[in-house]
Amino acid sequence: MKVPFPANNPNPKPASAYEPKSVLDLRGSPSPVADQKLASKLEDHVLITPQLDDWDSLMRDLGLHDDPNPVSKPFPQPDPTLPDFPPANSFDESAQFVTSDLGLLPDIQPYTQNPNPIGSLADVGFDYVDELIRLAECFETNSIQLGQVILARLNQRLRSPSGKPLQRAAFYFKEALQSLLTGSTQWTEIIQTIKAHKTFSSISPIPMFSSFTANQAVLDALDGSAHVHVVDFDIGLGGHWASFIRELSEKSENSRRPALRISALVPEDYAAQSRLISENLTQFARESSIGFEIDFVAIQTFEYLSFKSIKFLEGEKVAVLLSPAIFRQVGSGFLSDLRRVAPQVVVVQVDGEGQMGFGTASYRQAVIDGLEVYSTLLESLEAANFSNGGGEWMRKIEEFVVYPRIVGGVEAAGRRGAAWREAMVAAGMKQVGMSQFAEFQAECLLRRVQVRGFHVVKRQAEMLLCWHDRPLVATSAWRF
Repeated sequence: MKVPFPANNPNPKPASAYEPKSVLDLRGSPSPVADQKLASKLEDHVLITPQLDDWDSLMRDLGLHDDPNPVSKPFPQPDPTLPDFPPANSFDESAQFVTSDLGLLPDIQPYTQNPNPIGSLADVGFDYVDELIRLAECFETNSIQLGQVILARLNQRLRSPSGKPLQRAAFYFKEALQSLLTGSTQWTEIIQTIKAHKTFSSISPIPMFSSFTANQAVLDALDGSAHVHVVDFDIGLGGHWASFIRELSEKSENSRRPALRISALVPEDYAAQSRLISENLTQFARESSIGFEIDFVAIQTFEYLSFKSIKFLEGEKVAVLLSPAIFRQVGSGFLSDLRRVAPQVVVVQVDGEGQMGFGTASYRQAVIDGLEVYSTLLESLEAANFSNGGGEWMRKIEEFVVYPRIVGGVEAAGRRGAAWREAMVAAGMKQVGMSQFAEFQAECLLRRVQVRGFHVVKRQAEMLLCWHDRPLVATSAWRF
C-alpha cells in the first residue's frame, strides 16, 4: 500500500509563503544531553557502498586501506569537496517548528488521496507526461513497435535531465523504460555512487530520518537486551547500523558486553557490497566493544527456504526490518513463518519505490505514481542543494541515487505484489506507536538540516517525513 498523496490545491501558495500545518505531537522540552546524543549519531551515519574489481584501489579510495600506523577511523573520512552538514546551533524561527521549550505544536491534518493524478501532472503544460504514460501502457499491451515510436518522440523531447523537477523525473523514467525495452543496463561507477550517497545524506534529512526512526523503534522494542539479532530485508549500503552499534555500546556501559547479529537479505550479485559492509561494520563494532556478526542470505534462497535460511540462537531478541520490495520479490507467505520466529518488533519503511503502483502489475500506474513521488523528491533536493551550493552534486545525486531507485521501481512494476499492510494485518500483526524519543530525534534532525519545507507528521501510529504536503518516506512498527 503506497503512502497516499493529498489532493492538489487549485490555488497553491508560493513556496516562500508556505506555512506548514503539522509537526510532531511532542511533550516537554528537549534536553541538551539528548541533542548532543543526536549530533553523535549524525556523525556516525556513515555511507557504505562497494563494487570494484580492484579491491585494494577501492579500499584506498574510501580511506580503508591497511595502514602501518592505524588510527581509530573505521569509516571513510569526509571528502573535502562534499558539503558539510549544517551547524546544529542555528534554527530558523520561521520554519515549521514552534519553540520546543513551550511544548506547543500545531494539530496534525489528515491526508487524502489525489483523485486524478494524471490530470495533476498533464495539466501543468508538459504533454510529454501523456507520452510517457502511453509508453508505459505499451508494456502492458505488448505493443513493442508503438512503444519504440513513442520512445523516439520522447528522446527528442527529453534529451537530458534538465528543466523543472517534473521534467527531470520524466527524463529518468523515460530512460528506465527504455532500458526495459532495449534490455540494456547501465553500469554505475561505484566511487561516484559512494560520494553521491554521502552528499545525499549530508544535504537531505531523508536518509537519516529513515535510519533514526527504524533504529529507535528496534531499540525501544529490545528493552535493553544484551543479545540482539536483526533480520534486515533492505540493508542497502549498511550505514544505518553504525549509529545502532554506538547506541548499543552506550546502553551497556555498566552491564555485560552486548552482542549484535545481523542477517541481511541481499541479491545474489551483492558479493562486493557484502564484503565492504561486513569489514566496515565489524571494525566499527570492535572499536565500540560489542560482539558482532553479520550473515548475508540470498533473497532467492530465502524465497525457497523462508526463515530456515537464517540462523537463530537461543536467548536472542529478534527484530525485523522490512520494505514493500520484499513482498514483490517473494510474496507475503513468509509472514506466517515470521510468527514462529516471534520477533519483538517488525519495522516497515516505505519510500519512493514503495509508492510506485505497489500491489498492481501496472507500468502505467507505476509511472503516474512515480512521477509524483520523484518530482517531489527532486524539488526537496533542489531546495537543499541551493542552500548548500553545488549544482554538480545535485546532478550526481540524481544520477547515482535517484535514477537507480526509479529503475528498480519500474522493473518491479511488472510483478504483482501483495499489499503489504493488508498482508501484515491478515497475518495477525498490529501497528504500535513510535516512542516520544523517536519523535524528538526527527525534530532535531530537521532543525539541523535547515531546509524549509520538510516536516514530520504522525498519521495514527506511523511517522512520515513530508516535503510540504507530500510524504516522501514513512516508518511504522508492528508486533504480533
